[in-house]
Amino acid sequence: MPKKNKYPRLHTRTKKGKAGQVYTYYTYDMRPEGKPDINLGSDRLAAIEKWKELQGQAVNIRGRLQEAFNRWREQELPAYDSPVTRRNYALHLKRLEPVFGMATWDEITVPVLRQYLDKRTAKTQGNREISVLSIIWTKARLWGMTSAPWPAAGMKGWKNKEKAREFEVTDDLFDAIYEQADRILRGCMDIATATGMRITDAILVQRPRGGLLRHRHHKTGKWVEFDLAQSPVLTAIAQERERIPSASSALLVTDKGEAITYPMLRKRWLKAQQAAAQAHPEKATDIQTMYLRDMRKRAADLADGLDAAANLLQHSSKAVTRKHYRTKATKLKAVR
Repeated sequence: MPKKNKYPRLHTRTKKGKAGQVYTYYTYDMRPEGKPDINLGSDRLAAIEKWKELQGQAVNIRGRLQEAFNRWREQELPAYDSPVTRRNYALHLKRLEPVFGMATWDEITVPVLRQYLDKRTAKTQGNREISVLSIIWTKARLWGMTSAPWPAAGMKGWKNKEKAREFEVTDDLFDAIYEQADRILRGCMDIATATGMRITDAILVQRPRGGLLRHRHHKTGKWVEFDLAQSPVLTAIAQERERIPSASSALLVTDKGEAITYPMLRKRWLKAQQAAAQAHPEKATDIQTMYLRDMRKRAADLADGLDAAANLLQHSSKAVTRKHYRTKATKLKAVR
């Protein structure tokens, strides 16, 4: 056990070298924050100066947003299933901390939030960051760090206006990437466009049983079920999967039977995208602005009408499907 002295959380540690010599060094105890100890070096006077700085920071965050930021990062962020969500939320938090970390709860008002959004050059990302701040604020109330309600509760239209991204994954664009993709990327593209699943769900969906492909969406928790007999695409993927020995129960695996990860797919997508742009220079701009997640858009367009698209994508509101996913024009009949 480390020796303790009159300086709280300052620990003296010793270790022996190979020749039997004894080294003394000092650390700052970070166990209350759930983090590794901070090495303060072997110079005691310098270590004490560093201790004063750290101890001052530890005291200062009490009653400030940074206290909630730290706890949310350690306890809540790892609980999100999607690695993409975890990565994005971590980036949003990194943006928020320098601005709001040392503020007290009563200092955060709607004008302060609006000022943050005004200064952000990436307007859509600014909205996302404020949404994460709202999530953390709610948790802080549950933790007893503040009793103040979210400053913008009940208000509408105060964030940056967002324009829905308009992009249609045409047959030509889809085929251009598909031609350059390997089996794994093709499988993911097929699953996503056949079922409307998000990429993270397409990676995790399990092998079908009894001719049915069942999956619980990680974002919404909703169960979906697909009859393979009604989908030649899913049937082909399932038959191909039968020929790959693997301990994994996932529908999509590597040739060695290993589980697929998002970074694997992203690397394959970028490689196929680059090759497709070179093979089709006349479509290069559109190819390079297409994302893997756009396969969900294609699924919405392949569906038979807006109702079917909203149902496939598991949207409770058709307005969301129409605004963000469905790119096909409404077919009308001339009246004369």
